[in-house]
Amino acid sequence: MAERLTAREVVALLADDFREIPYPERQSKPDGPLAWQGYDASRARAAERTGEGESVVCGTARVEGTRAVLIAFEFGFLGGSLGERTGDRLEAAYSYAREHRLPVVPLVATGGSRMQEGMLALSQLQRVARQSALTRAAGLPQIAVLRDPTTGGGWATLGAGADVVLALPGAQVGFAGSRVRPADADPTAYTAEAQVAAGAADAVVRPRELRETLGLWLRLLARPSGGTGDGTADGRTLDTAPAPVPAPLGPADLPATGWDAVRRARSPERPRAQAYLDAYFTHRAAVSGDRCGGTDPGMLCGFGEHGGRTAAYAAQTGTATRPAGYRTATRLIRLADRLGIPVLTLVDTPGAANDAEAERQGVGAAVADLFTTVASARTPITSLLIGEGGSGGALALAAPGNTYATPDSYFSVIAPELAAAILKRPSEEVEATADQLRIRPQDLVELGVIAPPGGRNPHSAAPRPAP
Repeated sequence: MAERLTAREVVALLADDFREIPYPERQSKPDGPLAWQGYDASRARAAERTGEGESVVCGTARVEGTRAVLIAFEFGFLGGSLGERTGDRLEAAYSYAREHRLPVVPLVATGGSRMQEGMLALSQLQRVARQSALTRAAGLPQIAVLRDPTTGGGWATLGAGADVVLALPGAQVGFAGSRVRPADADPTAYTAEAQVAAGAADAVVRPRELRETLGLWLRLLARPSGGTGDGTADGRTLDTAPAPVPAPLGPADLPATGWDAVRRARSPERPRAQAYLDAYFTHRAAVSGDRCGGTDPGMLCGFGEHGGRTAAYAAQTGTATRPAGYRTATRLIRLADRLGIPVLTLVDTPGAANDAEAERQGVGAAVADLFTTVASARTPITSLLIGEGGSGGALALAAPGNTYATPDSYFSVIAPELAAAILKRPSEEVEATADQLRIRPQDLVELGVIAPPGGRNPHSAAPRPAP
């Protein structure tokens, strides 16, 4: 079990200059809307014990220099449960965030909806979801921190509904609370660590690192152009400043044949995605998981700083991309598009995973969704082919008309070996087939599939690292 800090303690851990947001006053009937005997007495004891008037404390503060609206749950007040008055405070906090164009940070610790208020308490989840949706539509980021415990509707709205989900080690996280699970349920499935493994949360962060980590996320998502984060920006400023693009290469730098291009792309010595990301970004923060139960270590996604500005990245690492990888990239690009942040994609895969499990997980639908997301994005997307470009599984991550290639790459409608097999050619004709497919970088430029080096580009490909 994670250490249970009070609402005020967790705010003090993360932020400076906390100022509460004014709350609306609600006149309640004796013992609440259901006339639940003893409810008023329970509220009074909770207030005396915690010093709070409700289960949430909402206000503004600066986290590592970025101003944000913080929503801190007080678990000591009736288990951090949501009632009508809680909903009043949450709506006021979200409304304030939109009015002042501030990111929202829910610091969640709740057992769910308040039983003593029945369905009126449960309906607060719809109210919270509405406020979250309005805030999302306004182009403002939401970054949740899951404390112990985060269960029930609080997890299913404020927690899992956030753009980025961080969690404290050992925190109990799950839709079902500890007293309502099946008797034989595996308790390890209801932890922060399990939610990260299942793709429902992005990272587990130790308390002593939480302020710095949250500060980085707020800087990346709320101040994408390097502003002050004082709530004066409109949140939709696109980074369109020109950046260097790859210089033209001489014939000696390029693969001589199609098969030479394949060999270079498959070489273990060539630079991989991690090296390109390290060379391009000064700071990075990763998102993880497709929010559908899966993760793919072969797709690196997140946000980083380059030249004081934020860019999103989705990078294949040379493995066959799993359905969860495509869905994670789709999630990332949609978030970047909503926040007005440009995207860099690094293409490097022999193709989409084609095993039976990938089919059961909906690989075709996942690839289709990524194609659609890239095609419809308003924010600039720049792609760099850094290795293998295997069929549609690679093309889905490439920006039409804005894709470049390194000399260590190839792009093909199908792998040369598979093309030869389909054409019933002997194995000794694979290399000649590679030439026929015209898959070298210089062939792709001539065919108009990739852009020639040079020119003006909003967020160009990263510099090529040394092997």
